[in-house]
Amino acid sequence: MNKTIQSGIGKSALQLVLANSHEIEDTKTRVIESDYSFCTGKTGSMDMQKVVSAIETAAKRNEIIDETLYREMHALYHAILEALEGVTRGQVLLGDVMRTVGLRFSVVRGRPYENEAEGEWIAVALYGTIGAPIRGLEHETTGLGINHI
Repeated sequence: MNKTIQSGIGKSALQLVLANSHEIEDTKTRVIESDYSFCTGKTGSMDMQKVVSAIETAAKRNEIIDETLYREMHALYHAILEALEGVTRGQVLLGDVMRTVGLRFSVVRGRPYENEAEGEWIAVALYGTIGAPIRGLEHETTGLGINHI
């Protein structure tokens, strides 16, 4: 079966953030078996810069990207922004419009294509809540960003 269909990098990233506590270990095992490296975490804020920074920091600390290589930082940044567009419905704003997020995130890196010449790709998935900064007035949201390295 084609690796792109069988174990897509975006699908893997989404499965990591959507897995319930009893599903997470099986999900992590499947992602590792796909030869992907990954990290997961949580972030929440009314400040978009804090959300981006939390994801970048996790990717660096878990050695998903090499922060000394511009192309890797650039690919991660664009994958994060694309995922945030999904979360914020195309208007990448939080505090300025009085809304806040509480998100789980995953960053997945690997070679999703059978042809090795296609190189490495990075995916960022986000899942959580967004809404007014009043507890109980949030709704679910998700976003996915994928970029080549």
